[in-house]
Formats: sequence, C-alpha cells, structure tokens
Amino acid sequence: MGTDIFRITAAAAAATCIAGCGLRTPDFDACGQIDATEVTVSAESSGRILSLAVEEGDRISEGDCRGYIDTVQISLQRDELIRRKESAKVKTVDIGCQTRAQYAKLENLGIELRRATDLLGKDAGTRKQVDDLNSEIEILKSQISAAEQNYRQNNESIACEINTIDVQIAQTEDKLLKCRICSPVDGTVLTKYVEEGEMVTSGKPLFTVADMDHPYVKAYFSSAQLAGLHVGDKVRVIPDDGTRIPEEYQGTVTWISSEAEFTPKNIQTRDERADLVYAVKVAIESGQNLRLGMYAYVLTD
Repeated sequence: MGTDIFRITAAAAAATCIAGCGLRTPDFDACGQIDATEVTVSAESSGRILSLAVEEGDRISEGDCRGYIDTVQISLQRDELIRRKESAKVKTVDIGCQTRAQYAKLENLGIELRRATDLLGKDAGTRKQVDDLNSEIEILKSQISAAEQNYRQNNESIACEINTIDVQIAQTEDKLLKCRICSPVDGTVLTKYVEEGEMVTSGKPLFTVADMDHPYVKAYFSSAQLAGLHVGDKVRVIPDDGTRIPEEYQGTVTWISSEAEFTPKNIQTRDERADLVYAVKVAIESGQNLRLGMYAYVLTD
C-alpha cells in the first residue's frame, strides 16, 4: 500500500513539474529517433598515417582529401617500372635501318643481273653468270625476309613487355591514389578512430561521416496505423529538443518495412498495447538544428 502511494505521489509531482515548465508530449502517431546516413571511411592502403587533418564535428565535402598514408615504397616501385619501360623501348629495333645495307646489296645485284642479261643477249656473256646472279638474289631476298620477321617478332615482344609495364605503372598509380584519405560524401565527422603516426592496414576504419543535410526519422507504426500510410506521403515531424514550442518539420515517407517486429525498448507507440510494429523511414527536408539520437514524434494528419 505504501509503495502504491509513493508511485502516485511521484507521478503527480512529475506531471506538476512538466505542466509548470510548459512542456508536454505532443499527440503523435509514431515515435522514433533522428538518424542520418553514415559512411565509415577506411584505409585503402597499409602503412603509417603521415597526415590526417580531421576532427570530430568537422564539416567535410565529397572528394575532400584530409590526409595520406606513407607512399615512399609505392613511389619507388613506380620509378623502377618507369625506368624498365625506358630500357625496353631502347631494345626496339628500327627494321629499316637494320636492313638498309641488305637492300642496297640487293639493288646492286639487280643492276649486275641486268648487265649480265644484256651481255648474254649479245653473246658476250654466259648463262652461268645470269643463273648465279638470280640464285644470289633469291638467297638475299630470303635472308632479308627472315631478318625482318625476326625483327618484327622482337619488336612485338618488346611492345607486349611495355604494355605489361604500363599496366603495372597504372596499378602503382592507383595504389598512390588510395594512399590519400578522402571523404566519399558531404557530411559531418562523427567519430575519429586513428591519429597521425599510427600504422594502419587496408580496410581499417579511420573516421565516420554522417550526411546531416539529409536526416531522417525511423519511426514505428502499428498495423492499424499502417493501413493509411504509403510511401511518398507527407507527414509532420516534431523533434523533442527540450524547448517549449519545438520547431515542426515536414517529412516524406520513403520506406516502409514489409516485416513486423517487436517494439524496440526505447520507442513509444500511440497504442502501447501494440507489440508488433512496422519500421517506417521518414526523410526530413531540412534539419539544420537537428541532432543525431534526438527523439522525434511523427504526425500523419
């Protein structure tokens, strides 16, 4: 009996305090918490962090690079590949230059063959001289053809080697880019996990960014309430910011869960008897004064 009296007295005192302060819980259809899309920026390379100009609460833009991981070894690797490429280029054969002497000899043999043929026609030469020159010309043509084929194969092999080195250089360039620490989205830095000078491995979280320009409320509705709610519907959102007259925001229903779940312990519903509820995501059009984790009430009327 004494315990019941104490509870009644405490409840009455709390109600008097709320009334005296002018604060009251508004009538609401659903309750949830302010949230935002969070992105964890992780290291894309392993090494020591040489610079990280990020602090919790900082505003950061998409593509804004705030630090980098040690790049010395990767840079040396790239320089080595560039020198190997230059060395491979030197091995390329100038086919015209290499066969110029043979073509000159072939031209001289052709001149001698014409002379020998003329002499043979005047009975001043022999058939053997003409046949020998024809044979020598055919042999030289075969030698030139074989040499050119070897040179082309050599050049093709070198070209393949250069292409392979180009791919390796592109890989090192990509690794160098991944040594930079950049934000993939616009947002506010929520948590910083590492400091300058620390060794990190690829995939290690560095900091978390939240898109505070597009906050949302994840509220919970009973099945009866859900009957009249659709994606795209406009609703009102009133944050529980502790002020007497909190600012009201317009929201849009962007997602409705297809499966029911038990009411989370930290969430109230209009009908406390509703054990199973459906999660609903409400995007807020403007929320400069909203804070993550702040309770908010959703009104559908």
